[in-house]
Amino acid sequence: QVQLVESGGGLVQAGGSLRLSCAASGRTPSRYVMGWFRQAPGKEREFVAAIAWSGGRTTYADSVKGRFIISRDNVKSTVSLQMNSLKPEDTAVYYCAFDLTDPGSTYYYTFANRYNYWGQGTQVTVSS
Repeated sequence: QVQLVESGGGLVQAGGSLRLSCAASGRTPSRYVMGWFRQAPGKEREFVAAIAWSGGRTTYADSVKGRFIISRDNVKSTVSLQMNSLKPEDTAVYYCAFDLTDPGSTYYYTFANRYNYWGQGTQVTVSS
């Protein structure tokens, strides 16, 4: 069992920055993937970014590439999402997710149904 606790959401003006964090606790394997997804009102949950715990491979959605940076802290078992140049369309509930396996190819990191555990979600609101 893995528990995920997110923090760092809030309200920011367009062009501003926010940093989300997600702490994982419990029994974690040696190789796994952690990711961020988001869901805006009336829309489906969509992939944002993911990182492999072993090796640090990362992948991003095209909509956030160049603006968001995902990173990990191996000692604290924490994954962070630095969000810069925020836009109103980034407004959503952001969810941290944990995949018990690492499929190797970052292509598979984008599929929500791969992830075994999810955080409670944190609201990010970007005003225009």
